[in-house]
Amino acid sequence: MATQGQVITCKAAVAWEPNKPLVIEEVQVAPPEAGEVRVQILFAALCHTDAYTWSGKDPEGLFPCILGHEAAGIVESVGEGVTDVQPGDHVIPCYQAECKECKICKSGKTNLCGKVRLATGAGVMFSDRKCRFSINGKPLYHFMGTSTFSQYTVVHDVSVAKIDPKAPLEKVCLLGCGVSTGLGAVWNTAKVEPGSIVAVFGLGTVGLAVAEGAKAAGASRVIGIDIDSKKYDIAKNFGVTEFINPKDHEKPIQQIIVDMTDGGVDYSFECIGNVSIMRAALECCHKGWGTSVIVGVAASGQEISTRPFQLVTGRVWKGTAFGGFKSRSQVPWLVDKYMNKEIKVDEYITHNLTLVEINKAFDLLHGGDCLRVVLNMQV
Repeated sequence: MATQGQVITCKAAVAWEPNKPLVIEEVQVAPPEAGEVRVQILFAALCHTDAYTWSGKDPEGLFPCILGHEAAGIVESVGEGVTDVQPGDHVIPCYQAECKECKICKSGKTNLCGKVRLATGAGVMFSDRKCRFSINGKPLYHFMGTSTFSQYTVVHDVSVAKIDPKAPLEKVCLLGCGVSTGLGAVWNTAKVEPGSIVAVFGLGTVGLAVAEGAKAAGASRVIGIDIDSKKYDIAKNFGVTEFINPKDHEKPIQQIIVDMTDGGVDYSFECIGNVSIMRAALECCHKGWGTSVIVGVAASGQEISTRPFQLVTGRVWKGTAFGGFKSRSQVPWLVDKYMNKEIKVDEYITHNLTLVEINKAFDLLHGGDCLRVVLNMQV
């Protein structure tokens, strides 16, 4: 492409400071250095993690920055030494890297690759600890190693998954975070077996993906828990078989669930990020074998608690990041499953807007009628 090796000026939504509206700015995006890929972002979705950092509650939040981490696009150019992708490839940027070489990747026990984590956590690139975004020479920090609320972004080559070029980017962008996280929490982290009873706390995008994953795994009952009773009608389409609104009961929600499941569920999933709900999710599990998976991200400084006896009597507390999926290896597989109509994606998209409407999109995200908003980044 004619832009290779050149600085690209394009539009991006800049978070200048916490809790202030995002501003559409003309930003300069430097060419990729060694081990980096510059991607033209065509579609980006909004996730509550973006809103969390924007709120100022994220201890790693840096300003000014370009948020966004759930997107899809096309490789514009690559830096020195990049061989796995080339210009023209369709890709999904992945905040969870996979280098396939570090101790963590080689362990085979987790997806939490550590190669570029220190750099991405500091809002910079690994090779030189500098930013690739700027406005008139003033650097803008990267976010989660992705920064997809920009028409062009620069990511590490270990953080980009090459996908089927026939896949619709305006749909599969969701596989960069929420849907994958929910499915993987069930399939990889909990390993739910056929016949299991499952409880899902929080019926947003991630919670619904957990329900979908549980249904696919053969769960006999999928109990959805949410304080918005309107969500049950939608949740039924994703595999939820029963619904509880904690506001309708005086007893603690864990006691309600234990009573209705003959001692507790086999698996529970907390998809909110509320530490008191995390406790309820553990305590609604069956003694001896019940497993609770923490999927939601709690605010900085929050701590979880329960009586040790809950664990002594055989319950297991686990956590998951990106659903345990290895990004570069398995996101293409998820895209293929979508193309084969084996998993839902379209059904999570409730609104379609453009980049310049991003503040409106965040307002929608916080409303009860929105699952995912997808932004057309090039309009």
